[in-house]
Amino acid sequence: MKKKTAAKPPRDYQQTARAEAAEASTRRIIEAFLKRAETEWFDKIKLDDIAADAGVTVQTVVRKFGSKMGLLEVAHKHMGESVAVRRVVVPGDLDSAIDALTRDYEDVGPLVLRLLDQEQMHPVLKPTLDVGRRGHRDWLQETFAERLKPLTPARREATLDALVVAADIYVWKLIRLDMGRSIPAYKQVVRQMILAALEPR
Repeated sequence: MKKKTAAKPPRDYQQTARAEAAEASTRRIIEAFLKRAETEWFDKIKLDDIAADAGVTVQTVVRKFGSKMGLLEVAHKHMGESVAVRRVVVPGDLDSAIDALTRDYEDVGPLVLRLLDQEQMHPVLKPTLDVGRRGHRDWLQETFAERLKPLTPARREATLDALVVAADIYVWKLIRLDMGRSIPAYKQVVRQMILAALEPR
């Protein structure tokens, strides 16, 4: 005879449902903030508007994040996790790295550029952007570690600087947005720049 599985107590279901609903509302609030941050100036973004976009009350936003700065910090963490997922690559594989870079910029490029445009105007954004800069450099260092390892410390640092420039978001902006070139055209230019940076001297 088959052993019957004990039914889950109704209270457990209710707690699970509440936790899932809370997580969903948190995600909606973060997404609403990031969507507005892509097109609006930071000081013009209001918690009331974010709450309305996310379908929650302002009190819910304040309870979860405390303030707009608290929301910015959590949203930045969320962005960092998303970037890490998009930038998973085979170490040393140039095409894999360029594909990952392209995915990342095509997804969040306009948002990051908008934040960079406001860095001088709103210094509170600088720590968040600095974390992104360090993460970008670290990613390139890890991705091309085998090519960088044999170099002298000075040469390694200079090569890494060149890689950072080749893979910079403003290169993406120049080619994709300002020049209106295709994704394959962007990839080709970045490929040439990265290969030049890695060329032995």
